[in-house]
Amino acid sequence: MPDVFVNYRTGDEESAATMIARELTRRFGDERIFFASNSIDPGRRFPAELVRAVEECEALLAVIGPRWAEVRGTDGRPALEAEQDWTRREIQTALDRGILVIPVLVGKATRIDRTVLPDDLLELADFQYRRFDHRNAESDLTTLGDTLARLLPELSRVDRDGRAARERTEAKSHEKSARDTGHIRMRTRDVEQRVRGGIGNLNGDLSGTFVNEPQGPVNTGRGHQYNAPHFEGDNTGVQFTAGDNSGTVHQRFERERRRWDDGR
Repeated sequence: MPDVFVNYRTGDEESAATMIARELTRRFGDERIFFASNSIDPGRRFPAELVRAVEECEALLAVIGPRWAEVRGTDGRPALEAEQDWTRREIQTALDRGILVIPVLVGKATRIDRTVLPDDLLELADFQYRRFDHRNAESDLTTLGDTLARLLPELSRVDRDGRAARERTEAKSHEKSARDTGHIRMRTRDVEQRVRGGIGNLNGDLSGTFVNEPQGPVNTGRGHQYNAPHFEGDNTGVQFTAGDNSGTVHQRFERERRRWDDGR
């Protein structure tokens, strides 16, 4: 059962109707879009198939170009005035059954003039419409498809473009999550490497200075640092730090006094 019936008039923008039907078929599937020249199999009764398709659809797109009300029938009169005109009958059937009707104005077509409509189609002039222009075909077709997917839940469920958009969004989300996870792991490894073998405990954040495996005297403050080994016996000394470490580093060595120097 088709969800969307594409209604048009031969001699007035049937090429636009063909483009619309083709794009909607691509997006929602063959069985969802009815277009007379493609959807009626050879040997089928044309009138009966048209009526059945209109009665079963959820929405009818009335494709209307600049010549829609001007095209004339075999009798020389405007085709729209004939009660048996199929374009008129399809729209009338949809209106009678309360089916959603969306006018699609093509090219230079302006808002529908009520004065050219027969009484049974006067409602058509009041409906909100969509536009289709060959110069903006891609954008206009996307807008039309999005409108139908929003209004008809069954179409939304089979919408190929909507599914592709969701898959792209999910893929980007997974990529971002993977990048964030990798960044956290790298920072964790970096911190582990920096703190391994250090002195003391780390709490809170890691701002400031952390000393990793010191091999000599260390002063992390500001001011002069004095390294003063005091040799006794085996030349091992005592080193001490005074002040802070914003200045220079000084070393002072004192030789051990000999006992016989005390008398001098």
